[in-house]
Amino acid sequence: MHIMTPLPLAAILIGTFTGPAGAHPSLERREANVGAPYKAVMRVPHGCDGSATTRVRVQIPEGVIGVKPQPKPGWTIEITRGPYAKTYPYYHGAKLTEGVREITWSGRLADDNYDEFVFVGFVAATLNAGDTVHFPTVQECEKGRAAWTEVAVAGQSAHDLKMPAPAIRLVQAQGHGQQSAETRTYKAGDLVIEAPWTRATPGGSKVGAGFMKITNTGKEPDRLVGGSAEVAKDFEVHEMSMSGDVMKMRRLAKGLEIKPGETVELKPSSYHIMLMGLARPLKVDETIKGTLVFERAGTVAIEYSVRPIGAQPASGGHKH
Repeated sequence: MHIMTPLPLAAILIGTFTGPAGAHPSLERREANVGAPYKAVMRVPHGCDGSATTRVRVQIPEGVIGVKPQPKPGWTIEITRGPYAKTYPYYHGAKLTEGVREITWSGRLADDNYDEFVFVGFVAATLNAGDTVHFPTVQECEKGRAAWTEVAVAGQSAHDLKMPAPAIRLVQAQGHGQQSAETRTYKAGDLVIEAPWTRATPGGSKVGAGFMKITNTGKEPDRLVGGSAEVAKDFEVHEMSMSGDVMKMRRLAKGLEIKPGETVELKPSSYHIMLMGLARPLKVDETIKGTLVFERAGTVAIEYSVRPIGAQPASGGHKH
């Protein structure tokens, strides 16, 4: 596998491109879940006006991260790596700042044959459900080339384009694939909030605690300054720490800072949210609606999953 310098798209677009718009390269799955893996199958149905395809070049949009192409018998693969526009949280607490931005398959596909080109990636949780992301694709043939790179502007239908770029629509997971409260991810500005949870409380208890991971993918610091929970009268951000052999807890009067590129985990015996004045006990397996308020990102609605008394943070793992 080779690493090559990207050919600017503007250079690719110079010249005359041919190719029928009625049967163009497209992605088999037209929707992808935000904050989840995505397997892309690029379908190539024909060549360039009867000429065999010798190269398929796919550009990877911003926010589709951790991309890896699938080897293809009879074809060589070249990848172009480059920086991302921001830092993205990934599996096992990793933070990605660069990755594959373009994939090129080289081989030969006769005009009267059909084939598929496959790669996998991850749709960043910072992207928005309802948006469309495009994968500009260029076919190079023995004679000519076809650039499927056009993107509809506001108010324009993709069906009106002569050479539309393959695209997917981003959605929140639904039905069987829906994220449980245990793995749910939320976005607030440049912040990503992962898997808020709390512990069940015994009868009569008036205090609970909230935990989660918060990642700042932006370039400016932010601060968790407040929030709410449907069953609690008061919400405060606290820190527990050891002073000698004594565990001490204090309220963070100015809130909890999340620096650029940093992931802060709120967990037992560390940073956490105090839910005070509980109206009732918290029960295992229920979900509690609430909000978080950030200095820069504003207010975001969340749900806490309720785990058993004494529960600890879930071990790291892929959120499939």
